[in-house]
Amino acid sequence: MAASKTSRPGERLGSPSTYVIIGSVLIGFFLVAVWVSTTPAAIPEKSDGGPAGRSSSVNSNAWPENTVPSTSGTENSSTLKEGPSNPVPDADQLTNEPLGKTQPMEEIPDNISTLVELTTENNESNKTSFETQDMESKEEKAEIQRDSSTAPESIPEDTTKTSFLRVQDGAAKTWTLCNFAGAQDFIPCLDNEAAIKKLKSRKHYEHRERHCPSEEDLPKCLLPLPANYKVPIKWPSSRDQVWFSNVPHTQLVSYKADQNWVKVSENKQKLIFPGGGTQFKQGATHYIDFLQEAVPEVAWGKHTRVILDVGCGVASFSGYLFDKNVLAMSIAPKDEHEAQVQMALERGIPAVSAVMGTQRLVFPSNVFDVVHCARCRVPWHSDEGMLLVELNRVLRPGGYFLWSATPVYWKDEENVQIWKDTKVITERLSWKLVAKKNDPTTKIGVAVFQKPTDNNLYDLRKPDATPPLCEPDDKPDAAWYIPMKSCIHKIPSKEGARGTSWPAEWPLRVEATPSWLSTSEKGIYGKPVAEDYRADADHWKRIVEKSYLQGVGIQWSSVRNVMDMKAGYGGFAAALVMQPLWVMNIIPVTEPDTLPIIYDRGLIGMYHDWCEPHSTYPRSYDLMHADHLFSTLTTKCSIVNVVMEMDRILRPDGWAVFRDGADVLREIEELVKSLHWNVVLAYTQGDEELLVARKSFWRPEATR
Repeated sequence: MAASKTSRPGERLGSPSTYVIIGSVLIGFFLVAVWVSTTPAAIPEKSDGGPAGRSSSVNSNAWPENTVPSTSGTENSSTLKEGPSNPVPDADQLTNEPLGKTQPMEEIPDNISTLVELTTENNESNKTSFETQDMESKEEKAEIQRDSSTAPESIPEDTTKTSFLRVQDGAAKTWTLCNFAGAQDFIPCLDNEAAIKKLKSRKHYEHRERHCPSEEDLPKCLLPLPANYKVPIKWPSSRDQVWFSNVPHTQLVSYKADQNWVKVSENKQKLIFPGGGTQFKQGATHYIDFLQEAVPEVAWGKHTRVILDVGCGVASFSGYLFDKNVLAMSIAPKDEHEAQVQMALERGIPAVSAVMGTQRLVFPSNVFDVVHCARCRVPWHSDEGMLLVELNRVLRPGGYFLWSATPVYWKDEENVQIWKDTKVITERLSWKLVAKKNDPTTKIGVAVFQKPTDNNLYDLRKPDATPPLCEPDDKPDAAWYIPMKSCIHKIPSKEGARGTSWPAEWPLRVEATPSWLSTSEKGIYGKPVAEDYRADADHWKRIVEKSYLQGVGIQWSSVRNVMDMKAGYGGFAAALVMQPLWVMNIIPVTEPDTLPIIYDRGLIGMYHDWCEPHSTYPRSYDLMHADHLFSTLTTKCSIVNVVMEMDRILRPDGWAVFRDGADVLREIEELVKSLHWNVVLAYTQGDEELLVARKSFWRPEATR
């Protein structure tokens, strides 16, 4: 531990008592020096070669598990900020909690486990066999432009400006409060009214897609908190109730009053979620069981682990799938269904604002075990089935599309025609209708389609069949600002290719090495991919178990929604899989595209460019993890803007964990201090540093 300073500004030197204190300190230093010089050095743990891909030299540099690093030199140092030992009160006790105060912190241990492995051979290699999403998308955009006379309007120009790491002249040290209308729920890339007004069409929901402001136009201010904002209710209670003051929106309460989506408690303090929905008349659990009865092969929580829920509403379906060990990526647009995704996130359920419009979803191909739509209001039959073609892209070969909507079971003329038109498109996609069943209790129905596992039916198609097969050079994983294309990607068929076999059943899936990982091509750390993957899994398991969960001061009981801002192979999320939380794994578009691996191990994630704001709501995550992210951004965009975006995304009392070069994190530490975040831990090992900070309730004073 770093010793505290022996003098503070304002102390008067020269008095007798001061000389006594200084003399005592000098004597103390002398005795410590004598003790250090005569005490044998700690014996490091015996190296047995370590896990696959880890050299013994690295293990020999690791600190023994139960020792504390010396702070007398500059090689290893840590500063642990201790807070009050009072635990955070239960949510029900916080009704009258005053604003502007961070809740008391659990007692922090006196030492930090030194197995944080800051100096590790898990350094990223400049040579890897993985393409980046940025490169895949650029190549796909170039191909689209070659096929058309003009560039597609839906592809925005690159407005990213080069910036420097250093915070110039205190520019980030003084913050103002945003005072424009709707500031408390502002999502910069979805609420860019200036860009939306310039759209030539809204027919395909272009106005619900991302339209990011330039770096110059991005508001440089902090979002206000809703009045009487409180520490969110903890999971699992949050699935059923949240503070009304945190999501003060009532439109859905009245709009969906007859469908049991959400209600206001009698005392007006909370929003209550009964677990119902338009299709869940007997509750979400009854509906989930009905789906498995229709198709037992779905096998929730074993065969089926990761699903995409389109048009999720307040995500009760996804919330109750946790009971089945199923992880759902819930998407819905920011539309007239006011704050539906915000409510889902406040409940502790994975969700993101997105629309099935003109651009591909920000996911790889062939990754979701199931795609689900319950009255999702998506016109699957329109535009020659363009949106179903996009589902076909992201659905795993052999995966299921579960469609529960009125065209499946209502017999009026309009719904019957929609069913016929949609059925024709599924046949063109070579999907098989494996079940069509009505629930005798609720009278709602479901149709279940299955994507083929091989190309046999595709090979029998006529040359002029529609939609056509995609060209061989079309990149199915390209997904960052890529217009949807009405063509069918062939099923992977090369021996050992991704998508030729189903992942292991859950929970073995999270630990298993995907069968398609190469033993010869290089991974992101320079080893063969399969070896790289296993070493990374072992690396993060040690860090999480020996350090993050024990010795860095994080109050894990308050953590539910987690974002890994640069997820690699997903090892951090996998190491937390037994905790009552979920992780949104972000693969930056300029990093090796490992997102398919993350889905194969039964986790969820998305592509993103951190030089732009994210599509999530403000105050939606409890913890953000940035492992060597900022050192990759210093020449691409403003780190001030990225930290400001973290402040937008994190909840008050939320945590941020930074791992990066010490020179980078010195700048980050100054920034988070300017935001009045509490620096809980700063630990340096060689040129690397671990920084743990906690966002406070502080907001700048409002200006007139």
